[in-house]
Amino acid sequence: MKLHQMAPAPNSTKAPKRIGRGIGSGLGKTSGKGHKGQNARSGGGVRPGFEGNQMPLTRRLPKRGFKNADFKKEYNTINVSDLNKFEDKTVVTVELLKEKNIISKIAPYGLKVLGNGKLEKSLNVKAAKFSNSAIQKINEAGGKAEVL
Repeated sequence: MKLHQMAPAPNSTKAPKRIGRGIGSGLGKTSGKGHKGQNARSGGGVRPGFEGNQMPLTRRLPKRGFKNADFKKEYNTINVSDLNKFEDKTVVTVELLKEKNIISKIAPYGLKVLGNGKLEKSLNVKAAKFSNSAIQKINEAGGKAEVL
């Protein structure tokens, strides 16, 4: 087979619609837009959800629910890969992380350790929360995960 003999498989390609190219094409004259009206004009049509000046469904239905920000629990989050900066057998706490500028401020609910990355050091980590993968990685490295 030569380069000039190559062709797509039969019926795998489709010619584009040639709109407004005469009556014989089936899409001549009004180009498939019908006669007059909003949709026949350039830039015509209505936005999604518009119901012809009727009150839209989204506004007819009642609003439901409320999330009270007062009960939001904020944690400092850190990945196990960030703990590789410490020496072996170090006791890692929120205060130590703040001191080493790994976190900028101590959150009201303390520290949560997440399991992203790899831990090469044996550390004793004290935090308010741990993800399951973080506990597993800390224990595999020979360390200890303590929930405060």
